[in-house]
Amino acid sequence: MDVAKVFGRKTAADIKKGLRQHKVEYVKVGAFDIDGILRGKYMAVDKFISALDSGFGFCDVVFGWDSNDQLYDSATFTGWHTAYPDAAARVVTESVRALPFENNVPFFIAEFAGKAETVCPRNLLKRVLKRADDMGYGVTAACEFEFFVFEETPHSVREKGYRGLKPITPGYFGYSVLRNSVHADFYHELLNMCKDMNIPIEGLHTETGPGVLEAALLYADALEAADRAALFKTFTKVLAQKRGWMATFMAKWSNDWPGQSGHIHLSLQDKKTGKPVFHDAKKKHNMSDKMRWFVGGQQALMPEVLAMVASTVNSYSRLVPGFWAPTSATWGVENRTTALRVIPGSEKSQRVEYRIAAADINPYIALAASIGSGLWGIENKIEPTEIVTGNAYDQTFPEKLSLPQTLSEAAGRLRKSKAANELFGKDFVTHYAQSREWEEREFRKNITSWELSRYFEII
Repeated sequence: MDVAKVFGRKTAADIKKGLRQHKVEYVKVGAFDIDGILRGKYMAVDKFISALDSGFGFCDVVFGWDSNDQLYDSATFTGWHTAYPDAAARVVTESVRALPFENNVPFFIAEFAGKAETVCPRNLLKRVLKRADDMGYGVTAACEFEFFVFEETPHSVREKGYRGLKPITPGYFGYSVLRNSVHADFYHELLNMCKDMNIPIEGLHTETGPGVLEAALLYADALEAADRAALFKTFTKVLAQKRGWMATFMAKWSNDWPGQSGHIHLSLQDKKTGKPVFHDAKKKHNMSDKMRWFVGGQQALMPEVLAMVASTVNSYSRLVPGFWAPTSATWGVENRTTALRVIPGSEKSQRVEYRIAAADINPYIALAASIGSGLWGIENKIEPTEIVTGNAYDQTFPEKLSLPQTLSEAAGRLRKSKAANELFGKDFVTHYAQSREWEEREFRKNITSWELSRYFEII
């Protein structure tokens, strides 16, 4: 299905007309939850058309449970005390895509409305972008993801206890033409799927490690970039599983290999003139004052908003020295050992890379954190610290640049952050912080294999 031809400008009227003309019977609709998981269903076309006009109900339990469908014990937004009613949801008409492996069934992203709008990740990002718009800025973003691919299935990984898994290729072999030629069928399936679903990939290559790939998504306005990133993660996993493989976007799946990044590239444009905001040829590193303040804000608030970016217990296993992940809220120019990497260039290419992010991000929430903290920096003219040159892992930095070491610590910092509550709303911060504190409590209920091998006999 040629979505542009069928649905035209993607207004509600265009959508209805296209559905009728092409005799579509069912439509798939999905919304992303706090963990970035796509929750959705098929809808009969008449029901869907009604939803275009008046919205539809979506059980708010998706904000009351974790990624394992276990109910939070301290959520106030929803729970047994509210009896888990339906939340109002609306269809994002411009998000329409055809699912190439489902005979081009139309797919739409939904977002929450009403009370649920305060905790909806997509609406969180929209609020941050509204702040940018009020300041006179447009925001362009792009995400890039590293992900490992295994010759495994959801059944086999469980049967193996997630041990002894077989990647699709062995050993180190970054940027390998041999590897991507041998598995060219998968690479092309992924490239074509993303092209068909309007998730254009700018670059795709092997990374250093067994069965690990990196995909750089083409830049877009920030909301579209988040949609693309969230859909990319979901449907890459779908594509892999349809061929009997599995893809994982965990921050770090093995002690033996580096973690998986989910870096975010950002730039601002002046909405009146259309010109880039970050570039100033007269300034050092071509960094305009506003870019410097943007970086300053990102750096200053990173310890407070880290839970929004490093959102799982596993995220903190990646943030260790020497594994291509930053360990302090540092910045540098073309420096891949710092948390923020300024990339100088032309007016169009000048940008900042938010390198603290891993592949396990919820793109909506991570983009909201990285953009919101930068805007706060511009508003308050926050100067960054001294630039880091050389290997940041070998250097010592002030205490204010230290990052939380656990998810619960990060959630506590977020909950208490005056700036975060002002930027993202108290309702969101409260709900999100309790969900991360729950996540760490769930982790602590379990005995790890490390603990058994360490203490079982000796202690």
